[in-house]
Amino acid sequence: MPQDHYENLRDKRVLVAGAGITGIACAKALERKGAVVAIVDEKVSELEGFRVFEPVKVTISDFDSLLVSPGWREDHPLIVRAREAGLTIINEIDFAWSLKNQSQKWLALTGTNGKTSTVELAAEMLRRGGISAIACGNVGTTVIESVESTENFDYLVLELSSFQLHWAEDPTFVASAILNIAEDHVDWHGSFDAYARDKISILEKSTTGILNGDDSEIVVRTSHWKGRKVFFSLDTPAPGEIGVVEELLVDRAFVADTQEAAMFSELNEVKPTVPHNVSNALAAAGLARTAGVTHEAIREAIVAFTPGKHRIEKVLENNGVTWINDSKATNPHAAAASIMSSLSVIWIAGGLAKGATMGELIERVKSRVRIAILIGQDGNLIAQEIRQRAPHIEIVEIQTPQSYQRGAEDNSLMEAVVSAAQSRAVSGDTVLLAPACASMDQFISYSDRGERFSAAVEKVINNGK
Repeated sequence: MPQDHYENLRDKRVLVAGAGITGIACAKALERKGAVVAIVDEKVSELEGFRVFEPVKVTISDFDSLLVSPGWREDHPLIVRAREAGLTIINEIDFAWSLKNQSQKWLALTGTNGKTSTVELAAEMLRRGGISAIACGNVGTTVIESVESTENFDYLVLELSSFQLHWAEDPTFVASAILNIAEDHVDWHGSFDAYARDKISILEKSTTGILNGDDSEIVVRTSHWKGRKVFFSLDTPAPGEIGVVEELLVDRAFVADTQEAAMFSELNEVKPTVPHNVSNALAAAGLARTAGVTHEAIREAIVAFTPGKHRIEKVLENNGVTWINDSKATNPHAAAASIMSSLSVIWIAGGLAKGATMGELIERVKSRVRIAILIGQDGNLIAQEIRQRAPHIEIVEIQTPQSYQRGAEDNSLMEAVVSAAQSRAVSGDTVLLAPACASMDQFISYSDRGERFSAAVEKVINNGK
């Protein structure tokens, strides 16, 4: 998008698609630029300070531009109408790029899983290295808010979803990282190949790519890219790579002599010390090195960092049974990584599969799962694959209690789940909430699901002492 489009917004009539966090932040920023702003949303009907329309009732010809929030698909009738009417289609990432000061630099990261913790760790590495930085984007703080912040950050570390990458055109990144690519959001993109293409498109805007050499999809799909590739893996790194040597995370890419190696940290300093966390720490370290952060500052950040809530979060250890909340595991790839971190698992799963299939997941984890407790709209998809591929796994299907309502105070659903797990758990088991599905059929969000699980464990287990 030509930058002059964003520089001449005064009195332009802009319709913002979506009244979520991103849409509202963009609407406010557009108003500050002098635009006349209205919002269109399928669920929100009123919003202080803005006119709000339903998609079917808005008159497209009343507007000059449509700013699309990330989750809106190309084939949404509103977007189709806007294109037919000749409106300029814009998006948050490009808009934010137009607002940033010239000296500010951007790093970016995408992947199916692990994005939030990794961008937060990367931002912490930059701060430890004396660089003012913030993790933003799909992580909570919007890119618009970060660009407009009075703190004037030297670097933004952007977590970018496949939706955001689908729409973005303008930014350029000092470096970007791709953690992994596995089946997710197929319902939105239409196919896994389209989803993967949007993920890989981050490299088109990047000078250096920090790429997971253990992920065959990434290795194959980036083979055509001509920029600087730095692969990270859990194996011994070749010259120009970063990886693991015995008990150390090491750098053979950002050193004066790639025949030598510099230490990022000791393996056991990554917490929790599970394979995907180590891999993510290497990706964050690669991004930080492109910004000139020293190995010593990177190590300080790794030692001090703890992942956010709902990410392999230990809730309780009682009578030899460990209760883990990994509600953030919203797709099969994330759930597999979580399950494979334990030896004997009572697995709590189900929700909205988002078009993902579960067969490969069950094949991967069937030696670790003893019991599967299934909930939600697509729990039956998991049950079908277990019956076919792993009949030794006991299946417990929990029906939604009549008293339970999404978002209400009653927590009878998770209490039933925890009670079912407690009655079957033996010493050495890990009771793991790693749903492999999105949450919105029965919960407000993945965090709501995780908090309800933790509350149910506290009530059922501790009160039962």
